Amino acid sequence: MKLHDILKAAQDADASDIHLIAGHPPVMRVHTVVTPMDMPVLTPAVCKQFLEKMAPKEALTRFEATKDADFSYFAEGLARYRVNVHMQKSNIGFAMRVVKTKVPPLEKLNLPEVIARLTYLPRGLVLVTGDTGSGKSTTLAAMIQAMNERYAKHIITLEDPVEYTFQSNRSLIEQRELGADMPSFASALKHCLRQDPDIILVGEMRDLETTALAITAAETGHLVLSTLHTCSAAQTVERIIDMYPAGQQNQIRSMLANTLQAVISQTLFSRIDQPGMVPAVEVLLATPAVRNLIREARTFEIPNVIETSRALGMTSLDKSIAELYFNGMISREDAIASANMPDKIERLLAA
Repeated sequence: MKLHDILKAAQDADASDIHLIAGHPPVMRVHTVVTPMDMPVLTPAVCKQFLEKMAPKEALTRFEATKDADFSYFAEGLARYRVNVHMQKSNIGFAMRVVKTKVPPLEKLNLPEVIARLTYLPRGLVLVTGDTGSGKSTTLAAMIQAMNERYAKHIITLEDPVEYTFQSNRSLIEQRELGADMPSFASALKHCLRQDPDIILVGEMRDLETTALAITAAETGHLVLSTLHTCSAAQTVERIIDMYPAGQQNQIRSMLANTLQAVISQTLFSRIDQPGMVPAVEVLLATPAVRNLIREARTFEIPNVIETSRALGMTSLDKSIAELYFNGMISREDAIASANMPDKIERLLAA
């Protein structure tokens, strides 16, 4: 069995993910549904061949040491893939995410118009959050590309691994990959502050050191974009603050209140009106009222501010989900299942 044949069949089916696990036939995810492919069961020997074909030397070394590694793979004539290789039941397994080679324009992503306005910010911290597979990377890539086409600036991206590949347009763009180009996000962020950046993309604020450096970069006049695996704006603020020891939390509340510009929390839905996916998006903008709530440890009031600030461009996740349903894009069942307050949205959809 050839790896290229598997990936070609997945591409023809418009799959977003491919799973290759010894003892199972190849499996693909198409519009959130996991489906076995009409192919033979993979053997341990075949999976080992796939690993040797796809993984760079550094990733092989990490895999041998930790039994887990992330890397990117380019299949000639097909696509680039974000790959995780791991062990399960003493056999090799792969999870492969298709990386679209062409960065989609912001206006094609069905995102709120206010997100395009965020690409005009001169400085501060913008966070895009959501579950794995919620479209965070695509949203950030589209924002970076919009700035690349508009500004003559220096943009540095720190990624794990590099997904969308940018071509410098008006801006100069440098892309660095964890493992190949940098030992850690924190190390790369510390050094890139001395490399004259205007805009910094941090793939994920996954630890305290990276988070502290990202906030410091935003404080010192850079525009910093990053992600967190949180499901709401209020939860995002609390997650950042909870990373810090109790004695430092008042200080970080003040720093975050000063630097935060916006939180975009999104989740993807399968469309029922046409093939494809569509995002529901919660948007929090750092207005003076929001900054005060962060400083005063009253983040539990953020949802109320979002609800009453729609004229400014803010929107709650449940309102966004309801709009998708009333526009005929998603099913009632999916809308209720993904809502923050299912009972409330169920009554809203029945109205």
